[in-house]
Amino acid sequence: MTVTPFHRRNYLVYRWTSCTPNPAAEARTALRRALVRQGLPGDLINDAVLTVSELVANAAEHACGPYEVRVRCGEKGIVCHVRDGDPAIPHVPAYPAAAPFEPDPADRGGGLDALCVLLTEHGRGLRIVDHLTRGIWGFRSAGGIKTAWAAFARAPYER
Repeated sequence: MTVTPFHRRNYLVYRWTSCTPNPAAEARTALRRALVRQGLPGDLINDAVLTVSELVANAAEHACGPYEVRVRCGEKGIVCHVRDGDPAIPHVPAYPAAAPFEPDPADRGGGLDALCVLLTEHGRGLRIVDHLTRGIWGFRSAGGIKTAWAAFARAPYER
């Protein structure tokens, strides 16, 4: 089978609406399939799929459609894009260099409130994105469309 790489253009991987059940799972499957076809290293694929899953979940929860996932492959790596119909850029706090689930030393001994913050279902997704992309990600807005993007260089994954 001959694979045509989708270099230098944003290749549409997945599109969904607000009525689509579980778009994050569907996006993971579609993106994994597309990246495997490109012959990319497995760890790069895993990090990209988890990152896009977080960005899709955020778009589905906080923004209006239409929604889509696009990817661009190049010699040095890939860039994934998650687009939605809300032009507002979310506030992204500065993340420390610590791993996403490492407790904040200032909160040690903080009691029930600190424990609840650590265990909450919300608030960790973009920190995970930041960790998996090594900080190479962000948002842009143009023409009423917001795009969350995340870049992955091949070099750290190639052995």
